[in-house]
Amino acid sequence: MTLPDAYQPPEAHQPEVSERSRGVALVLAFFGGVFGLHRFYVGKNGTGIAMIVTLGGLGVWWLYDMVLLVTGEFRDADDLPLRSWFVEDIRHLGGRSDPRVEAMEQELGALRDQFNDLAERVDFAERMLAQHRDRPQLPRG
Repeated sequence: MTLPDAYQPPEAHQPEVSERSRGVALVLAFFGGVFGLHRFYVGKNGTGIAMIVTLGGLGVWWLYDMVLLVTGEFRDADDLPLRSWFVEDIRHLGGRSDPRVEAMEQELGALRDQFNDLAERVDFAERMLAQHRDRPQLPRG
């Protein structure tokens, strides 16, 4: 026996969020907000240029954007909200991930493995040399 559609539990739906970091945007807005650096970061180039020309709307536009960033209501060029403080959190919230970043993470993991293997080999060679050096030498003669 199945329940009617009205009684089916809703599927877990993760809201789509921006791939941009809210923390990075907030830092850019704090240090260069009157020049629209945070708007260039999220892909809003036109309004970024307008902020340069007006010096952040003489500070009013900059202050408004700061409030939006702190509350998590600031949106990127694709109209997706910046909700994640850290770049790593974006994948967990259903954001899109860049395939280039994933490829670089895989390459970094491979380099880490190679480095660990090399460190083991150097350690082994050092132990072998120490054993050879500590062995008593037979007198020549």
